[in-house]
Amino acid sequence: MSRRRSYDQYCSAARALDLVGDRWTLLIVRELLAGPRRYTDLHADLPGVSTDVLASRLKDMERDGLSTRRRLPPPGAAYVYELTPRGRELLPVLQALSVWGQDELGERRPTDALRAHWFALPLLRSLEGEGLVEVRLEEGDFHLHVGAEDGPLYGDGPAPEEPDARLVLDAGTGAALARGELSLTDAVRTGRVTVTGEGTLAKALREA
Repeated sequence: MSRRRSYDQYCSAARALDLVGDRWTLLIVRELLAGPRRYTDLHADLPGVSTDVLASRLKDMERDGLSTRRRLPPPGAAYVYELTPRGRELLPVLQALSVWGQDELGERRPTDALRAHWFALPLLRSLEGEGLVEVRLEEGDFHLHVGAEDGPLYGDGPAPEEPDARLVLDAGTGAALARGELSLTDAVRTGRVTVTGEGTLAKALREA
């Protein structure tokens, strides 16, 4: 497989953009931070991407050592994509981009797609310590692995086991957190986020 086009500049930023500067690549990374994902799941959570482009980006990422593809054992027998350690190193890049882009978020447009787990990165920035957090919105549930050094950082659906804390909020509050207009502690204090649970994370949020 031939290499993709390069900026051909002896600059680390340019070299990085050679790998992740194509449209959709970093958003695929965002989805794979949830752990192994099937192609159909990726396509469903990246509304607007064509099947050809998604397949091409996944091949590029595998070639460049950012992700791998493996087959699940029976009875799954499906292929999943997951980030390599090199790919996971893009987390702070995505976090920095999401902070930088706060002022561009504005109010949600009628054409804007939304998935509940897209609020995972802003919430992870706001939580300290380690533990499992379940987040509930009308748009769906997801869970966070706070302080995880390897493995998934978040996942769709309820927590796989009893979480250290449960957060209930609406999309408007999630958007305010993502825009940097509201801190998580203030959201809890004013009742915009309801916290339940007896774990350390839940107690810290209620006592902040």
